[in-house]
Amino acid sequence: MKSKRSEFLTKEPLSQQVYDYVHLRIERGDYAPNDRLPSVRSLAEQFGVHRLTVFKSYQQLVKDHFIYAKDRSGYYVCPHPAVKLTSQPDKTFTNAIDSGDVIHLHQKKNQEQILTAQPLHSAASQLTKEDSLPFLSLTRRTHVLSALHQQDVQYQFSKALIDPSLLPNTYMSEYVKQVFDMYPKLLGTYSTVQGDFQLRKVMAEYFNARHHMSLSPEDILVTSGATQAIDLAARMLIKPGDVVLVERPTYSTAIDIFRQAGARIVTVEMRPDGYDMEQLEHTIVESRPRLMYVNPTYHNPTGYVLPEEKRKLLIELAEQYQFIIAEDDTTYDMYFADEPPPPIYSYDTEGVVMYIRSFSKYVAPGLRIAFVLCKPWLMKEALTLKSLTDGGSPLLGQKIFEHYFTSSRMQTHMEKLRIALSLRKEKMEQMLTAADWQWISPEGGLDLWVQLPAHMNAIALLEKSLEQSVAFVPGPFCDPLPQGSEAYIRLSYCYTSEKQIEEGMERLLIAYANLL
Repeated sequence: MKSKRSEFLTKEPLSQQVYDYVHLRIERGDYAPNDRLPSVRSLAEQFGVHRLTVFKSYQQLVKDHFIYAKDRSGYYVCPHPAVKLTSQPDKTFTNAIDSGDVIHLHQKKNQEQILTAQPLHSAASQLTKEDSLPFLSLTRRTHVLSALHQQDVQYQFSKALIDPSLLPNTYMSEYVKQVFDMYPKLLGTYSTVQGDFQLRKVMAEYFNARHHMSLSPEDILVTSGATQAIDLAARMLIKPGDVVLVERPTYSTAIDIFRQAGARIVTVEMRPDGYDMEQLEHTIVESRPRLMYVNPTYHNPTGYVLPEEKRKLLIELAEQYQFIIAEDDTTYDMYFADEPPPPIYSYDTEGVVMYIRSFSKYVAPGLRIAFVLCKPWLMKEALTLKSLTDGGSPLLGQKIFEHYFTSSRMQTHMEKLRIALSLRKEKMEQMLTAADWQWISPEGGLDLWVQLPAHMNAIALLEKSLEQSVAFVPGPFCDPLPQGSEAYIRLSYCYTSEKQIEEGMERLLIAYANLL
């Protein structure tokens, strides 16, 4: 007999599956406005279902104002659907993308959409114009961020990556040699889909001791970085039209992943003290999310930490309203004073949390190692999808990580890294005092979330900053909604030295002065 949780994951009426299929094709542009849809008979034959099933799906789509019916003619796509669940670009847009350009979408007075390719620095300022609000669509957001990170600038405040000079490169090379001595046939061996057993055993012991969990190696899946884990969660749990609840602002790549899955994104404000729990419950009741994606510890991009009591309340809400929490925890160990509250997963007794813990950023980014912790009913689905994705993360990286993670050198590295990052944060904050900008100093993490004066636009500032060879992430890139973050920027202090921070911030303030 299937468990209730298994049914929650997989069970779906046939009429809803047909509805989702047609709806997704409308949203991604396969069916244009006023296009005629396949007949009830032909779609029933295509799916191998009864015609009444398709008829029921079409009637619901009519009711939801996605399509309309013509007597004796069939069903057609509405010119302007009442609700838009995703922001997928059409084929013309997709085909226009070039790796060296940013695609800017604007509209003529006759509302025809025209594409123009421009370098990042010249297109950036146009991204917040009223006629270009669709810039938050999946492809453009991803392309803009990629182009931004690839800009050849001297002062890179856009990358939330650790300065390679702060990583234990010399010692890591020694561990690589040791691993090859211990496992001479390592490169000729595949990992299991779930990951190397010895590494999972080590990590189970670590989590049990550190966070008082009760894990076995079977509760852990090794993934190739946290992004792959988020993608697995989306593919496991989301169907087109499902609601995903995310913090606002949030990690931009996660937004892209959920939109690609066809999700309807609903937001909850992330504040310095976490969420307004009463408002959160109201949003949950109204939207009925299938998944809630959270980054509760040194939140990206704000640096806020969700208090322990609210972590426990969030578990209760997930249990009561039957949704899954995907907890992304990539900078847990980057605290500058007191250790943060235990992960949300440590309070989970009912299997409502999928915990994603990455060590890539501050151990060895090139290894791309992350871990997914979840209960068996979720693990079974995750293993199936992981096997279809890559058959298992590379064994070499897993073995190198295991031997370095368990060494005394690892602990020394972490202590030195926290001090170095804290000093760099303080240097950046010192430079910010010269401007009339506002921020809340984080107690850990890699970034500052800075509010500009109300009259200042982050995209316009980015354009001027690039002329000064300075890059940062504008607030709209981290916002699931098209408006509301225009006066915010994310400054990462982890990738540049203190001297570079001082020089780069001086240039950033010059760019700001040029806009006044």
